[in-house]
Amino acid sequence: MSKDKSAKIPTPQAVRGTQDMLGDFADRFAYVVETFERVRRLYGFKRVEVPVIEPTAVFARSLGETTDVVSKEMYSFEDRGGESITLRPEFTAGIARAYVTNGWQQFAPLKVATHGPLFRYERPQKGRYRQFHQLDAEVLGSDSPLADAELLVFADQLLKELGISEGVTLTLNTLGDAASRDAWRAALVEHFEAHRGNLSEDSLARLDKNPLRILDSKDPRDRPIADSAPDIDAFLTSEAQDFFGAVTAGLDAAGVAWERNARLVRGLDYYRHTAFEFVTDRLGAQGTVLGGGRYDGLIETLGGPPTPAVGWAAGIERLAMLLADDVIDTRLDTVIAVEDDGQIAFAMRALAALRNGGFAAEIVASGSPRKRFDKAAKIPAHALISVGTRDGALHVNVRGDGDRAKAAEGLVRAL
Repeated sequence: MSKDKSAKIPTPQAVRGTQDMLGDFADRFAYVVETFERVRRLYGFKRVEVPVIEPTAVFARSLGETTDVVSKEMYSFEDRGGESITLRPEFTAGIARAYVTNGWQQFAPLKVATHGPLFRYERPQKGRYRQFHQLDAEVLGSDSPLADAELLVFADQLLKELGISEGVTLTLNTLGDAASRDAWRAALVEHFEAHRGNLSEDSLARLDKNPLRILDSKDPRDRPIADSAPDIDAFLTSEAQDFFGAVTAGLDAAGVAWERNARLVRGLDYYRHTAFEFVTDRLGAQGTVLGGGRYDGLIETLGGPPTPAVGWAAGIERLAMLLADDVIDTRLDTVIAVEDDGQIAFAMRALAALRNGGFAAEIVASGSPRKRFDKAAKIPAHALISVGTRDGALHVNVRGDGDRAKAAEGLVRAL
């Protein structure tokens, strides 16, 4: 088979909404992940891994056959055996499936966290890609409002550790227990039915299958109707009120600021009690940087026993975009310029000692010896160490300041 040498190698960017990463943004991406890994350990969340590919039924059941994700956005296809499989569009369903199929109920309440790639066929927007990446944290098997509060405190600390909490607001709502939600849903259906003739086509479709989602509508025809719809507060049972009060009391005690958003909803029936989003105006109209809620009915939907659970997810790309320019110091600790090939053995010994001592270090030992110092000086680093020969003996010169530079100099001079 002949090859067309003139043919261009296709790139991910040829598929709209995908990307390669190198340099600054790759460093930002890694910084978000590293910070997440550090903070999740502080809260005792175990690392969990679930497959990128799952049977389509896992997501169709969990996300709802009528949702946009399932009907329009999932990458689903038949494998050679005829089974329908899907590239995961989110983490929660796979983690819930693993909780049931692996017998992880024995570890309940189970606190787990993960991160990795997800896939959705959606219109690319700022910070949204068809292959994108998320952080995810879940608590399975706990019906305590303190689990909700802990997850929110975890999220709040993560955003603070990333340095992006300024201008980000935690918005919070309660969807009540099953009785509260059913009563509210009935009232909403009655309200929207009375205005059926003025609703958009999408909202008419949702009216029979997912009426709570009409409250989210951005269509100008729907907004006056949605804005005049009844709030859930009038339908909350005393138990649901107590649950929400315990969550907000936990946040207040931990010093986490929050705002009530009575219009924040989750459309699927397995959601209960707490729903939340951390929102910002720094990413345009799509302002959610982290969101989640309690989904006490999900595992039962997947065929497992009734199991309370709560969780959140956040887009890594979106968090990386919000990082300040100076939050990551990408400089090396040390660069070694070998100005005399006769001292390469010492330079290599110094390089090994620095790296073994926890210093990020590079060496410039190729090309013209006269140009190596200038070449090394162009590499961003806290310290520049030149290694050469003067008066027939080893000569080491160090340029740089700060604690890291001084510590590196001390280590090299001690060799």
